Amino acid sequence: MVLTEKDYRLIASIQDGLPLVSHPYAEIGRWLGMGENEVICRIAEMQKRGIIKRMGVVVRHRELGYTANAMVVWDVPDEKVDEAGSFLAAQRCITLCYQRRRSPPEWPYNLFCMIHGLSRRTVLASIGQMLAAPELDDIPYQVLFSSRRFKQRGGHYR
Repeated sequence: MVLTEKDYRLIASIQDGLPLVSHPYAEIGRWLGMGENEVICRIAEMQKRGIIKRMGVVVRHRELGYTANAMVVWDVPDEKVDEAGSFLAAQRCITLCYQRRRSPPEWPYNLFCMIHGLSRRTVLASIGQMLAAPELDDIPYQVLFSSRRFKQRGGHYR
């Protein structure tokens, strides 16, 4: 798919978020001299072709009162990562769960999950409940609470 200048302008117009109006694609179309349906179809085509990888909501948790935000890092044996990751991903309190390579000896952790809570107490209680599960039995972990947010936004393409 060859991108046109109009496509680049469309990507630039959506990467910082959609306008908060009842018909955001019509509004974007108005900015770009396109119809609402053309905007929707062009975005869908770019998603289909993998040019736009995903579209989603960026939730600014602190503004919603969720000020106890913790990344929990786990040192899961490689043969148990799928089981532990599936278990964590299914928990209501987990908003993000992913695997990364270890960097021993400084960083032995390979499974990461994010919990947003109204208080440290509620986050720690959620972690305590999960620790009782056999999927996390005897797995070393650390809880890393956020102290400050520097940046939170969706992907930028240009």
